[in-house]
Amino acid sequence: MSVRKQRPDADHLSGASLSDLLNLDDEENYSDELDDEETPSAGAKRKLANFLSVSGNDLCADCGSPDPKWVSANLGVFVCIKCSGVHRSLGVHISKILSVNLDEWTEEDVDNVIQLGGNTAINLKYEDSIPNNFRKPLPDASIDERTDFIKRKYVMQQFSNPDEHLSCPFTPAAINCSSTGVNPVVEKKYLNSMRLHNFGQAFLNTRKRKDAEKKSNSMAGMVEFVGMIKVNVVSGTNLVIRDVRSSDPYVMISLGTQSMKTRVIRSSLNPVWNEKLMLSIPHDVPPLKVNVFDKDKFSTDDFMGEAEIDIRPLVSVAKALENNGNANGPSKQLENMDEGKDKNTHVNNGTITVTDGKAKQDIALKLQNVESGELQIEIECVALTQ
Repeated sequence: MSVRKQRPDADHLSGASLSDLLNLDDEENYSDELDDEETPSAGAKRKLANFLSVSGNDLCADCGSPDPKWVSANLGVFVCIKCSGVHRSLGVHISKILSVNLDEWTEEDVDNVIQLGGNTAINLKYEDSIPNNFRKPLPDASIDERTDFIKRKYVMQQFSNPDEHLSCPFTPAAINCSSTGVNPVVEKKYLNSMRLHNFGQAFLNTRKRKDAEKKSNSMAGMVEFVGMIKVNVVSGTNLVIRDVRSSDPYVMISLGTQSMKTRVIRSSLNPVWNEKLMLSIPHDVPPLKVNVFDKDKFSTDDFMGEAEIDIRPLVSVAKALENNGNANGPSKQLENMDEGKDKNTHVNNGTITVTDGKAKQDIALKLQNVESGELQIEIECVALTQ
């Protein structure tokens, strides 16, 4: 924030020297420059928007839908929201999906995406040899068609040039591959995402993760999405002790077959994450499941509580906003929802509000099956049109 010195009035200027007056003008000019300065995030988003306008990036890399608003940060392709849901179901070790507009971007993040070459360069590699009898999905393709194609393209790499090193999932422009098979520019981030995935596999040893493991992954992504749920995990209060005197908590959220987690906060029973996570909303809207774990280095992570949030009312309000385009419909819906609220819910102060045309909900979430603990969570429903 810039600080502007108050300009002296005429009575005080009469005794000022020429040097003082020049310094005053310099200070005001500098202050004006600070006011006009662009924030790093805004500059990075502007740079990303410019790259999005490059020919080839203005169409979804997988189905050709116009004006894609999602990008796979580690693959370097821009995709539509329907294809982004399939990418998200593959896991961040394959494709880490971010929103062009909704997520925060740094200059380094944007440079990494640009370095990969964009849709045209990536498709030259991953679609080098599509069989004549195989059709690439069109914008109106079903979710089954998209899922089948995207898995063949990026996971099995069936259409890639057989002469290329398939372990290097990047463009010919990124020719200098290291021993890991990744361009040095993105090597660090790619390896970090791989490590996170490997660490995530260890969680399957817990009872909660074993239950999730029983679900078949073969149908992941085989659903239509109606929007996105943006979850801001703000903080935790009075969480249980799982180590000697404290805990190392993190939060995992799940929606259907998708799941994401926050970073670990070391030695805290009242952690502050303030971390935003995003998941696709399936057509048959399931509850948003929230689990808290204590991170352990040499054993399975300890359970610290769980809860569920029924997001259907929030989705309904978001749909009403999208369809009606006015405040009357959604406002009436909010009244009905408050009247019919489930008395057995463990959500406090979960009133849905509409701010700037967006449906939001601030929730104090009491953790279940544990001695104590509460989470403060903010959720927002993002419509497909956004």
